Amino acid sequence: MMARRLPSILPDLSFEEALEITKIHSIAGTLPSAMPLLTTRPFRSPHHTISATSLVGGGKIPKPGEISLAHFGVLFLDELPEFNKKTLEVLRAPLEDKVVTISRVNASLTYPCNFMFVASMNPCPCGFYGSKEKDCTCTPQAISRYMNKISGPLLDRIDIQIEVTPVAYEKLDSTASLETSCKIRKRVNMARTRQIERYASYGIFSNSELTPSLIDKYCILDESSKQLLQNAFQKLNLSARAYHRILKVARTIADLDEKDKIEVKHVAEAIQYRNLDRKYWKN
Repeated sequence: MMARRLPSILPDLSFEEALEITKIHSIAGTLPSAMPLLTTRPFRSPHHTISATSLVGGGKIPKPGEISLAHFGVLFLDELPEFNKKTLEVLRAPLEDKVVTISRVNASLTYPCNFMFVASMNPCPCGFYGSKEKDCTCTPQAISRYMNKISGPLLDRIDIQIEVTPVAYEKLDSTASLETSCKIRKRVNMARTRQIERYASYGIFSNSELTPSLIDKYCILDESSKQLLQNAFQKLNLSARAYHRILKVARTIADLDEKDKIEVKHVAEAIQYRNLDRKYWKN
């Protein structure tokens, strides 16, 4: 339910982005006849039985797959371990490169696939591992097999990893006023505007597109933040990829906080979003 609402808080589409999305859906034959220009960010949620070809694209005449149809939008995979492991592994390169190349005997085509990857899963087959409300009925071997369906390299490419606990009835029945998607989107648009202005001379639009050299230039930390990140890097046994992704997330949190410099609280928050794989996928 939360994943389906993500497009409602993502930044507004630019005209150039809308054209690119429309072209992809036109090539794939999924463009509605009554809608010559797609003006909303796509949300794709394929079933877990999907094949690798349908996910990344292909066929006799290579067509865009789900990852390209989700370009500039959201690709949501529900119950991640239920997907074929080999199918999931083909996501690794597109998540990194933002493009996918499909080669056939008669053609080689490259499609863009700059999407937000969102996935959900239970902590074990029965769903109650680590729960305080109900005992888990799974054996350690069953839990291990379930978790091992998700590889370390794929997890390493997920910037934010959140454990969601069951919602109490009192919260569901609460009449407290909540922040609307419209208000959240205003904050997101402000942060995106800051990023567009900051990177105007580099031809990129967001922190997620920062190269290592640009990270060194725009993700500068003070001594306290450096010490905190160093301790986390060593304690959590993070990879170089995870290190750079934490910096990008911290930069984004600072932008949402309307701060020009990354502060220690921004780094601390980014690190908290990164330790789930160390809890359930211990080396």
